[in-house]
Amino acid sequence: ILGSGRELQLRRRPAGGTAEPLSAATLPAPGCGWRGASTRSVPAPWRSGCGRGEMGASASHLSKEQLSEYQELTFLTKQDILHAHRLFKQLLSNDLTDFQHTRVPKSTICELPELKANPFRERICLVFSTALDRDGSLCFEDFLDMLSAFSESATPEIKSHYAFRIFDFDDDGTLDREDLKKLVNCLTGDTADTQLSEAEMSQLINNILEESDIDKDGTVNLSEFQHVISRSADFVSSFKIVL
Repeated sequence: ILGSGRELQLRRRPAGGTAEPLSAATLPAPGCGWRGASTRSVPAPWRSGCGRGEMGASASHLSKEQLSEYQELTFLTKQDILHAHRLFKQLLSNDLTDFQHTRVPKSTICELPELKANPFRERICLVFSTALDRDGSLCFEDFLDMLSAFSESATPEIKSHYAFRIFDFDDDGTLDREDLKKLVNCLTGDTADTQLSEAEMSQLINNILEESDIDKDGTVNLSEFQHVISRSADFVSSFKIVL
């Protein structure tokens, strides 16, 4: 559902060079169940912000050292990174030379074909953005983080963590009834023809909480979310972006 959007730190591939196989999960789709994406709460350990970490893209090209380290610290292949780099450059103004510190506005990112039809596109940008003013803009390393989390090689843990963050609309660390309502409206659309009635919405949210709220506190926390996601057969395969 999310997959046609990051946040959580990047993880190194497990020893041996291959990442864990992807799995699946679902979110409250009209009827019952979960279709998910994940969350981001900690800056990626390989950088302290766009252009300020050791691996900031120094100019309009990537050095062999930068390419190698990006490959080691993400779930992306060399070809993926080079393709992402070319795509990101296309989003910039032609006269820009300070590639390292340049950010692409959220509105531009949301117009990418891979995100344009995604109902969570704005949340995806906000979750993966390291902009201090929280405007959802992405620098190149933010962009790589997003693509890494949505890649087919990212682990289920990474994907479910980012999914949770994306669905946590008020960023308070839990999915409460208001978060779930916004999530359902994203999935069904909020027009008069598609929006659920108040009674239908209340019943659906009750069903979701009944299935997911293990400690019965009226919210879904990350552990509970990941527990539900772990039982879904298609979460990992649906949580992806293919450029």
